[in-house]
Amino acid sequence: MLRKLLIAGLSGAALSMTAFQAFAADVTLRLHQMLPPQATIPSKVLAPWAEKVAADSNGRIAVELYPAMQLGGKPAELVDQVKDGVVDIIWTVIGYTPGRFPKSEAFELPFIMTTGEATSLAFHDYYEKHLKDEFSDYHVLAVHTHGPGLLHTIAAKPINKLEDMNGMKLRGTSKVVNQMLEAMGASPIGMPVTAVPESLSKSVIDGTVVPWEVTPAIKIAELAPNHTGFSGANGLYTATFLFAMNKDTYASLPDDLKAVIDANSGKEMARLFGIAMDEGDKRGLDIAQQAGNTIITLDETETARWKAAGEGVTKAWIAEMDGRGLNGMQLYQDALALIAENSK
Repeated sequence: MLRKLLIAGLSGAALSMTAFQAFAADVTLRLHQMLPPQATIPSKVLAPWAEKVAADSNGRIAVELYPAMQLGGKPAELVDQVKDGVVDIIWTVIGYTPGRFPKSEAFELPFIMTTGEATSLAFHDYYEKHLKDEFSDYHVLAVHTHGPGLLHTIAAKPINKLEDMNGMKLRGTSKVVNQMLEAMGASPIGMPVTAVPESLSKSVIDGTVVPWEVTPAIKIAELAPNHTGFSGANGLYTATFLFAMNKDTYASLPDDLKAVIDANSGKEMARLFGIAMDEGDKRGLDIAQQAGNTIITLDETETARWKAAGEGVTKAWIAEMDGRGLNGMQLYQDALALIAENSK
């Protein structure tokens, strides 16, 4: 069955190389994720990571890359695919499984993130302090975030002020982000990022929230040519990501190969993800500028109105965590402090 999937998903040349590497290696790991191979993280982080693991192991580990859900299922199912051993490694958006990893949601709250690199480093520190129990079913290779999220809308519906959000059908990334959009007047619609282009082209949605980094891969500059960002150091929101390995697969490795995986995991890996996100933001912004799109930066006074609208979402999240027997205020304050520390 895997051979059939390989043949269906890869070109003949790539198949030959993959087959050769798998034949030559002691261990072959299947890495499954939802974006096309040319997108920022697959091309700038995951492919180089696979090559480095192969090199560091002297060819004893081969990593087969399966982009765009080539092995089947939906993006929200990736966490179970790796947990259950259907695949060996996944990269996914944590928020695609609402409520499953509640403490991680602190980083999705409105206007707390700064850059992709700084916030990814902070999220790694937060994972070390608060999230190991939530992710105990996985061998975590890294966690990270993207850069500042902003609003992208169709030509007829630019967003210049908070009132422009009223009734706007906007795709959101997660439960918390959808709550934020609703608090700001929009009608949020949850869907994976891969569904955005078709939903925009068919007028299912009026726009979406994504960082600049992902806009080229999903044709945002073409389909949603109005882009609204905010003044100040903090972005509207961010999403959180998990790069994880099946626990049994990791445990089955000999110690020297575990050491290779360990050397390519952790906080420095989070930094690489964050840097790639920030560099991708620059590329996405440049494409929109070259296209002559409308790029709006709300001034400090208007940004303050949006921050005030988001405060209720933060308070509700803290109360929800308290109701789960967690210290919501402490989690929130720790997230703020770690972001501030890593943003210096």
